Amino acid sequence: MQKELLTRRAFFNSLKSSAGKSVILLTLPAIVAACRESERARLAGEEFTTLTEEEANEFDAVAARIIPTTSTPGVREAGVVYFMDNVLGDRREEQLALLKEGLLQLQTEVALQYEVAYFYLLDETQQDALLTTIANTPFFSTLRYLTVAGMFSLPEYGGNRDFVGYQLIEFENQQAWASPYGFYDADFAERGE
Repeated sequence: MQKELLTRRAFFNSLKSSAGKSVILLTLPAIVAACRESERARLAGEEFTTLTEEEANEFDAVAARIIPTTSTPGVREAGVVYFMDNVLGDRREEQLALLKEGLLQLQTEVALQYEVAYFYLLDETQQDALLTTIANTPFFSTLRYLTVAGMFSLPEYGGNRDFVGYQLIEFENQQAWASPYGFYDADFAERGE
């Protein structure tokens, strides 16, 4: 269990650094609005409004390596690419252009190293190898930031579909909590206070 907690802690600590390198930073109201719209689009089976099908496939593949599906659901089950599509279409033409440029550079590397046209066509090992080389770029940092924002947003607004983000971090979704709240309150219950 300790190893799992350290891994989770390391994961969230790495997010701090990526948010600083991201070309997009969202406020809570912006995240909520994007989640609501992305959920509506996903449920309606709509096409992407900002991303092309190719871009959506590529961004989805990158996001799926950031929070992959394992024994727990990942970004694909959470519908994160719809969240990205919505955020990038919200008067963020300059940031979208930077991401498209980063994607073009990634696709160039894919073609040079593996002789295929698209990142999403590579196997996971090849994808991880390429992403490791661009881990400190604004392109990757922005996609990581958007991935996490879409994965752990409030479910009632369209992010975190089916509570998959909560499952990943083992958060119990309760409307109210009763004391004691954690190990630090254990003696409180024992004393009968």
